[in-house]
Amino acid sequence: MFTVVYTENAHTLLYAVHDMCEVSTYPVFVQLFDDDIVSLFGLTLISDPKCLLDSITQLTLSLYLMTQCQLKLRHSVTSLARTFHYIQLAQNKTPADKTVDQLTLNLASRRILIYVKMISNY
Repeated sequence: MFTVVYTENAHTLLYAVHDMCEVSTYPVFVQLFDDDIVSLFGLTLISDPKCLLDSITQLTLSLYLMTQCQLKLRHSVTSLARTFHYIQLAQNKTPADKTVDQLTLNLASRRILIYVKMISNY
């Protein structure tokens, strides 16, 4: 159920012509994210303290959550390939100075690649 919502949301946001909504990454909100995202934010802050005032786009967050749902529910490789394609499109659309977005998208794509490699070895 959630995967369908995230997929529709990501598809809509990928092809939207208006600016995307952003989610604040202030410390009070970061604790609401999962451990991997919190670690990613922490490492980003250690390397560049200015990132504290950064934010993450709704598209990036939707793609990350979609990836997490698909991996936990063991979706097909075809479904994961579509998500991987969406992530690549989002990476191309996201400016390089949006560090948190780029790192989160990279994390999601690496997760997919690792999962596909793992299941192909069986």
